[in-house]
Amino acid sequence: MNQGADGQRLFVGGRWVEPDGGHYEVVDPATEETIGWAPEASRDQVHAACAAAREAFGPWSRTPPEERAAVLGRAADIIASRFLPYAELAQAETGATTGTARAMQVGVGVARFRRYARVEPAEWAVPPQINEAGPMGKAGVMGALAVRQPVGVVTCITSYNNPWANPAGKIAPALAMGNTVVVKPAPQDPLSVYRMAEALQGAGVPAGVVNVVSGRAVGVGEAAVASPDVDMVSFTGSTAVGQRIGEVCGRSMKRQLMELGGKGAALVFDDADVGSAVAGIGTTFSFYSGQICTAPTRVLAQRGVYDRLVEQLAAYAGRLTVGDPRDPNTVVGPVISAAHRERVESYVELGRKEGAAVVTGGERPPSDRGFYVAPTLLADCTNDMRVAREEIFGPVVSVIPFEEEEEGIALANDTDYGLIDYVWSGDVARAFRVARRLRAGGVGINTVGRNMEAPFGGFKKSGVGRDVGVYALHAYGEVQAIVWPG
Repeated sequence: MNQGADGQRLFVGGRWVEPDGGHYEVVDPATEETIGWAPEASRDQVHAACAAAREAFGPWSRTPPEERAAVLGRAADIIASRFLPYAELAQAETGATTGTARAMQVGVGVARFRRYARVEPAEWAVPPQINEAGPMGKAGVMGALAVRQPVGVVTCITSYNNPWANPAGKIAPALAMGNTVVVKPAPQDPLSVYRMAEALQGAGVPAGVVNVVSGRAVGVGEAAVASPDVDMVSFTGSTAVGQRIGEVCGRSMKRQLMELGGKGAALVFDDADVGSAVAGIGTTFSFYSGQICTAPTRVLAQRGVYDRLVEQLAAYAGRLTVGDPRDPNTVVGPVISAAHRERVESYVELGRKEGAAVVTGGERPPSDRGFYVAPTLLADCTNDMRVAREEIFGPVVSVIPFEEEEEGIALANDTDYGLIDYVWSGDVARAFRVARRLRAGGVGINTVGRNMEAPFGGFKKSGVGRDVGVYALHAYGEVQAIVWPG
C-alpha cells in the first residue's frame, strides 16, 4: 500500500502501517497553520521496525554494491522528478525560504543519493610483512587485506533544520555500505522523511531495509536507540541528547556517529577583507534563520577592525528582510516553533543582563502570525558570557574583541564545542597557521563554504566521528583484516 498524501502511516518492514499512538499535528512555522498529521509510533512498533531491519540486513548486505547503488540512483531520480512539491512540503514544515528549501534541502538530498550511488572500493591491499618467526616458529611473508564491512542495523535520528539533506546524508551512505536503517525523524518535520521513504520504496529498496517511525514521545527515540537489534546510532541534534544516547550505546558497545552542537568562532584579523567577513558571518542571520550548528555565531574581532566590523554587521543585519518565506524578497524566515522563538529571545535578554550591547535586533518583528526573530547583533561581549558559550540556535551573533593572535586563538579554543571555526585574514600563511591550532573538526579560511568530500564532524562536545564523502562510508562500516601466509 502506498502511503499516499496524508502522511499518516509508519513505514515498517516494507508496509505502511497505522500508528498505535494516533497522530499529532505538524505546524507551518510561518503561518502557524496545521499542514498535516504525523503518526505517533508505540515502542512495540519501533521494536518491530528494528526487528524488520535486522531480518533484512543479511540479504541486503550480500547484495552486490552495484545493485545497492542502482537503488540509490533510482531514488534520486524519483525525488528529482517530484522536486517542487517536495520543496514546498519542506518549506511548509520548516519555514525555510524558497531558495533554501529547493537548493539546500531537497537539492542537497538528491545530490547525496547520487553521491552514494557511486560504487567505491571496499577493500585495500596491506603492504606484506616479513616475519622472522611467527607463532608457529617459522619465518615467512604475511599478506593482508583490509576489507570494509557494514556495521549492521543503524538507527538514524535526524534534525529538524533540514528534513532532506540530513536524513539523506545518513540513509544513503548507510545503505551503500550494506546496512539497513530505522529512521526516527525530528518530530517537528517528519512528513518529508516519509516522502523519502516513499521514493526509496518506489526505487525498489527491499522490505525492511528502510523503516521510518516518528513521534513526539521521548520513548520513540529511546526504543530506537536501546533495541538489541540495533548495532549503531547516527544522531544529529543537541549535545545534551547526544550525551544521553552515548550512555545507552556505551552499555552495549553500539557504534556511534554524533553530530552535536556548535558555537563556531570566527576570528577576524586586522588585515581581513571586512566585506567578505561580514557576508560570511551574516549567514548566521539568514541561513535556516540561524538554526544551524555550523554557523559562525561567536565573532572574535581584532581591536583594529572591531568597530568597523560591528558597524558593518549591524548595517548588514538591518538590511535583511524578515517575513513570509514564500515571498521571493524574504531573506530571513521564521524559527521552527513558538517555544524555540521564546528560547532565542530569552538569550537576547540574557545578553542584555550580562552587559552585552544590543546593536541591532532584540525585538520581535511585527507580524500577525509566524515564529519570527529579528536578526540580532550583540557587541561588547566577553567569552565568559552565556550568550558566547551556549548554542542559541537562532539569528543571533555575539562579537568579542581581542588584541593579539595568541589571545584570539585562546578565546576561540575556550569553549565546550569544536565543530567548525572560521578565520578571516589577508595573510594566508597566518590564516593556515591559526587554523591548525584551532580545536575544531573543520576550519573555513575566508569562507563559510564547504567541500562536500571533506570530512565533517566535531571535536569535544560537538560530536563523535566523521562523515560526508568517502568518510561517511568509513563511518557506516567496520574494517576487517584478512591475513594469510605468502
